[in-house]
Formats: sequence, structure tokens, C-alpha cells
Amino acid sequence: MNLAPSDLTNLALAIGLGLVVGLQRQWAEKEVAGARTFALITLLGALSSMLAQEFGGWIVAVALIAVTAALMMGNVVQLRADEANPGMTTEVAGIAMFVVGALLPLGQRSVAVVAAGIVALLLQWKRPLHAFVRKLSEADIQAAMRLVLIGLVILPLLPDRGFGPYEVINPHRIWLMVVLIVGISLAAHLAHLALGDKVGTVLAGVFGGLISSTATTVGYARQTREQPRISGVAAVVIVIASAVVIGRVLFEIAVVAPELLVSTAPPLLALGLIMGLIAYGAFRLMSHELAERPDRKPPSNLRAAIVFGLLYGAVLFAVAAAKERFGDAGLYAVAALSGLTDMDAITLSTAQLMKDGRVSVDIGWRLIMIGAVSNLTFKAAAVALLGSRRLTGRIAVLFGLTVVGAALLFVFWP
Repeated sequence: MNLAPSDLTNLALAIGLGLVVGLQRQWAEKEVAGARTFALITLLGALSSMLAQEFGGWIVAVALIAVTAALMMGNVVQLRADEANPGMTTEVAGIAMFVVGALLPLGQRSVAVVAAGIVALLLQWKRPLHAFVRKLSEADIQAAMRLVLIGLVILPLLPDRGFGPYEVINPHRIWLMVVLIVGISLAAHLAHLALGDKVGTVLAGVFGGLISSTATTVGYARQTREQPRISGVAAVVIVIASAVVIGRVLFEIAVVAPELLVSTAPPLLALGLIMGLIAYGAFRLMSHELAERPDRKPPSNLRAAIVFGLLYGAVLFAVAAAKERFGDAGLYAVAALSGLTDMDAITLSTAQLMKDGRVSVDIGWRLIMIGAVSNLTFKAAAVALLGSRRLTGRIAVLFGLTVVGAALLFVFWP
């Protein structure tokens, strides 16, 4: 078997990745396997994978069994000498690095590098992870299992196709909104536990905006109905999530019509700057309230999430009916209706219309801005319906300032 330059690269990369993980294990004073052992294990994985391409996959299986046996024997020897920690982390990490090495000759370098990085980080984060797990209660675990039930069991069983006169009532997508609301609420709760109050609040808003600002708004609003004292936290998260949406909108335009980004970005960036300043102001003004976080009991009420899912489906139906009735003549009305529950649809469709020359750039960014204002209106209504009075008043002021800024841009932007 002749070695090609790529083979030599794979062998060198295997040794390098093994050393990275092995150094961490040796630094942690794990005697079963250190830097040299992990480098050899990963190298053996790469060599066995190369040989398997010539002689069959049984070579990889035999080598893996040999590595596993060697690791176990080393652990047994230390157990008999009362020198070993009975944990299996190092042994499992060694097996994982063997597989990482085996991936390299198969052309899966990116997967191998990412996997090795994850292994190294998980090994290094032992103490923070253990400390975080100790903070979890039985209610936290039950909430996580509830999310598994609705997201990994129920969601895949629902049909992913449209029903009804306009074929927009999609059970899978509607239930996905329920999963997002519950998932974001739980993620925010865990972020507060793991990262502290202020950092957890900011990250909850950022990730909520990237995933779904509407679901984030509903999730936090329904918590304030039972716990009005966290209205400050909820207001900051909701405003940050709404500001992040503008960044997502610009990214979508860059993907669909990159040549139009220069002409459409300035007014949308101006709106994003306005929303960012409002979010920063809310964070500073309510910073003394950010220590107030939800009770240790994680959010678990599915009723509000399901009610919102039904409302979401009703709005989708209304939007489809409006598009059928107005057609292209009612672009602004359609943009306002489309933006109620989802900014992605109006952004992507408008970007495509501008790219095709069916809508001018001046009209296009204004359609997107109308959708953004409509989305804020819908979220404000959701807060009024599901949240506390205190949160409703704050969101009315913060979103009201945003709407004023958007209106000024809409009218006076050249």
C-alpha cells in the first residue's frame, strides 16, 4: 500500500488530535492514559482505517476491541493497587479518539476535528458541568423530559403538510412553535442557573432572537403572570430578542439577494440601532431588577404554549386568506399580516421579489419594516394576553418607542 500525501496528513492530524486530548488527561493526572497513549490510540484508529480500505472493515473492529481491552486492563491494574478512580471517562474518551482517528482516512476531517474538540472540552469542563448538575432539581429534570416528550416523541409523529382551504394549517409546524416556546423557557431558566442573572438574561435574549423572538416573548410573558417580580427580566429579554431579529433579517437578505444588501441594509441597520439602544437603555434602567429570576421551579405550564400554537395557526390562516384576496395589489397589507407571527416569510419573499425586479428596493425594505412593526404589535398583544400588567406597560413603552423610530425611518429615509 503506497502512502499518498493525504495519508501522511491524516496520520499527522491523528497524532495532533490525540495529543490535544491526551495532554488534558495527563494534566488531570489520569494514569490510565496520558498524552502519548492518546496520540497512539488516535494514530492506531487512522492506521486501522487505512488498512481496512485494503483488507476489510474487520481490522477496525479488531483494533477497537484491542484498544478497549488495553484500557480496561490498565484500569483493573490500578484498581487492584487502589490507585485508580473507578470512573470510566478516560476509557470512553480513548475509545472516542480511536474512532476520531478512524474517520480521518475516510475523508471526514471536519467531523474528526470537531469531535476531538468536543471530547477535549467535555473532559476539561468536568467541574463546571458537575457543579451545574448539582444545581438541578427533580423538577428541572422532569421539565427536560417533558420537552423530550413534546419535541422528540410527539413532534416527529405529526404530519408535515398543509391542511384546510389554503393548506397552511400544518400540524408539525404549529406544534414546533409549542416546542420552541417550552424549549426557550427551559433554556432561559437553565442559563440563569449556569451563568448568573445578568449574563443569563442577555444570552437568553440573544439566543431567543436567533431562534424565535415570538416564542421567547410568549415564554417569558406567561411566567410573569405567576411571578410579576420578574417583569424586568422578561422585558429586557423580549426587547433584546426583538432587536436581534433585525440581524437575522439582514443575514437572510444576504443569502437570498447579496447584491441588494448594500442598498437595503442602511435603513434596516438604522432600525436595528434604534432597537439596540432601546434594549441597552432597558438593561441599564432595569439592571437592579435582573437579580430577580424565576423561582427554582422551572417553567412547565404547557397550556399557554398550546393556546399560542392554536392562535399561531389561526393567524397563518388569516394571512393566507388576505393574500388570496388582495394579491399583489395589497403588498403593504400582506406584509403587515405576514409579519404578525413570522419575519422570515416576509423577508425572504420580499428579497426574492427585489432580486427579480418585481419590487423596487425602496418599496422592498419598507415592506420588511412594516413586517417588523407588525411582529412587534403581535408580540405586544401576546404580552397583554399572557403576561402581567407590569410587563405589559413596560413593553408598550419600549415597543412604542421602536414603532415611532420605524415610522420616522419609513417616512423620511431618502
